Amino acid sequence: MIILGTNSIKDTGYDVDNSLRFNTGSSDYLNRTLGTPTSDKIFTFSAWVKRSTLGSEGYVFTIGSNGGSSPSHWYSIRYANEKIYVQRSGTGQLITNAVYRDISAWYHIVLTNDTTQGTESNRIKLYVNGEQPSLSTATYPSQNTILDGIDGARCAISLTYSGTGNYFGGYMSEVCFVDGQALDATSFGEFDSDSGIWKPIDVSGLTFGNN
Repeated sequence: MIILGTNSIKDTGYDVDNSLRFNTGSSDYLNRTLGTPTSDKIFTFSAWVKRSTLGSEGYVFTIGSNGGSSPSHWYSIRYANEKIYVQRSGTGQLITNAVYRDISAWYHIVLTNDTTQGTESNRIKLYVNGEQPSLSTATYPSQNTILDGIDGARCAISLTYSGTGNYFGGYMSEVCFVDGQALDATSFGEFDSDSGIWKPIDVSGLTFGNN
């Protein structure tokens, strides 16, 4: 699958070669157990996402500290009511004003978590197609809040933090988890100088940390 930018048939100059299809009816997901983190306060998640199912919740990314049905600490990105929700256990929630209903389009989602920041709005940042969307809800964790239990936690795409249900329906490509660095969207994409379309860039030069 080649990502050509949102709603575009233009050649962007860099092709992402493959994607994975997730079928909600087949309960498709990927997961792994995290080891000792480079940081329990700082990480970045990035993914190119193309939805195929509307009208239901679908989890893009989760961390669940126990990997059981009721993890005590968790973090998630999901679609609900066609909006993007970022939520973490304790304090921290972002909900977009915009809805994302175009199943023909690729969307690029970047989440940056850095609770060392003194300014609260810098502790969780969400980017969609290279820009920070307006938010209907925005609450932030306290400074230096750690993601408890990340060592040994289950990290997953297309899976709830509880481990069942609300599977993502659609495609994902170039999924990156960067442990210990707070990166913005320009580490993963750029605006095309001619069309203004947000497009992927080569991420092979990134370093990813312990996880």
